[in-house]
Amino acid sequence: MVMNFDFTKKERFKEERLLEKHLHLANDIIIKNARVYSPQDGLDEVTDVLVNADGIIEKIDKDISGFTANVLDAHDLVLTPAFIDLHCHLREPGFSHKETIESGTKAAAAGGFAVVCAMPNTNPAIDNVATIEYFLDRAEDASVYVLLIAAITKGREGQALSPMNALDQAGAIAFSDDGCSVSDAQIASLAFAYSQKSGKPIMEHCEEPSLAKDGQINDGIIATRLGLCGIPNAAEEVIVARDIALARQTGARLHICHISTAGAVELVRQAKKEGLKVTAEVTPHHLVLDESECLGYNTNAKVNPPLRSLKDREALIAGLNDGTIDAIATDHAPHTAHEKDCEFAYAPFGISGLETAFALVNSLIKDNKISLETAIRALTQKPAAILGIKSTIKVGEEANLVAFDMNEKWLVEAKDFKSKGHNTPLEGRTVQGRVKLTIAKGAVAYKEI
Repeated sequence: MVMNFDFTKKERFKEERLLEKHLHLANDIIIKNARVYSPQDGLDEVTDVLVNADGIIEKIDKDISGFTANVLDAHDLVLTPAFIDLHCHLREPGFSHKETIESGTKAAAAGGFAVVCAMPNTNPAIDNVATIEYFLDRAEDASVYVLLIAAITKGREGQALSPMNALDQAGAIAFSDDGCSVSDAQIASLAFAYSQKSGKPIMEHCEEPSLAKDGQINDGIIATRLGLCGIPNAAEEVIVARDIALARQTGARLHICHISTAGAVELVRQAKKEGLKVTAEVTPHHLVLDESECLGYNTNAKVNPPLRSLKDREALIAGLNDGTIDAIATDHAPHTAHEKDCEFAYAPFGISGLETAFALVNSLIKDNKISLETAIRALTQKPAAILGIKSTIKVGEEANLVAFDMNEKWLVEAKDFKSKGHNTPLEGRTVQGRVKLTIAKGAVAYKEI
């Protein structure tokens, strides 16, 4: 079915949006008594930050006063550059019953993210200039920045390349058929060659379909116990190895999405030692949870790639610590309750992750598995470098900030999520670490202080 869109020009709303922003920040904002922590800027001190009515960081100093301002007391909070999510699913167009740009970006703000990168597995897929313009126009009103990843192949079907050059010119920041790999090696090779010209990365969901066919969870003892088909580590590692070879051949940039196996981590480690343009991301749920979450046929723990073994999880943490893995990305994948409330084999893959991401990462900090510096760089500086954008707390720069309490404990109740997706394996659990303030695009996008 052909879908018709009303492509409203962005300029039509420009004056209204400027007015809305002015009204939202009628006064300056002073964030007081925060531990301002930005390792990329060499900042780690308890101080105040002044954000002026234009959304610009005007001053960073002790005891800022003498301004007509909204004062926010951030005592006992850590203030860092806002988080950047390289990988999420906003489900629009086509699946607005699962999520919309509006609900997804509200969830992002609640999770501390000022920038999210939306994947193109929509209906229709983001594989042509018309749909990319439609999406970007819709995203213009969002309270956080929304960047768009375009499809590598038409319809994400793996049969023919999308017009990659045109999509690049229209505003795509990367290319991916996320949800599946480009399994045809010749088509993948052509995609790498085209992306090399633009300098935009190929962001690959690494899974060989012939090896993963009918798989539901990690191939291991839990799958055997539950009588479910497993997805072996090799399904991921075969495509990681192939794409590294294509990156070597073409000189293109390769970004490995949601890396999940020890073998894949080692392949990326060796590619980086070779000097190839290869980066990788890992999700909070793959860092913290394992395949045992699927016991009891818990469909909210069904995700692709699957939650792996304890050995794989330890390799992911090690890869994050030694720099093999660059970024932490949510792979936020919302679904409706009725879609998950069914037999395990029929439930869709995916976890709603934007609003619990920081708590999961913080659990690793609390357990001394990673440092605060490693976490913040992986949530801010490193994804920014992959995208070619800024992540900083500096006078004169636009304010994109997050303040969080590393000690606050809270009960995960998905009914309170901003996201339409309540599919989380953390339901009913007490977690530690909560976002209290997000400033994005220079304006308050979320506030609990």
